Amino acid sequence: MRAVAQRVSEASVVVDGETVGEIVGPGLCVLVGVTHGDTAEKAALLARKLWSLRILPGEKSCSDVGGPLLVISQFTLYGDARKGRRPTWNAAAPGDVAEPLVDEVVAQLRALGAHVETGRFGADMKVSLTNDGPFTLLVEI
Repeated sequence: MRAVAQRVSEASVVVDGETVGEIVGPGLCVLVGVTHGDTAEKAALLARKLWSLRILPGEKSCSDVGGPLLVISQFTLYGDARKGRRPTWNAAAPGDVAEPLVDEVVAQLRALGAHVETGRFGADMKVSLTNDGPFTLLVEI
């Protein structure tokens, strides 16, 4: 699994003009990509990593301050543009594999006590955020 975690002061995701997820930070906006061979165990590891990642102000984590997370599925994190001008998506898991694993990341975060908002899997989403720092980190499990 691959995630891009951004420290934010606020973030939201809109689908068809409706706000489906919104947080006010400090917190994290997290884009999550799933590849072939990812498992529920990897989803749990990613959730624990995101919950305890010390990238909020004062080297705090979401678990330290009760920071919210906005988790959004993002298959394009496994895009490959090394050849030509058109990326390939071969490394991205298909939706029927990826969706339950993204849901598992969210469920595991909530089980840890996190306030989690989400996007909508497979939808055309408009994501807005204020990156605080800016601070962006790639996390691979």
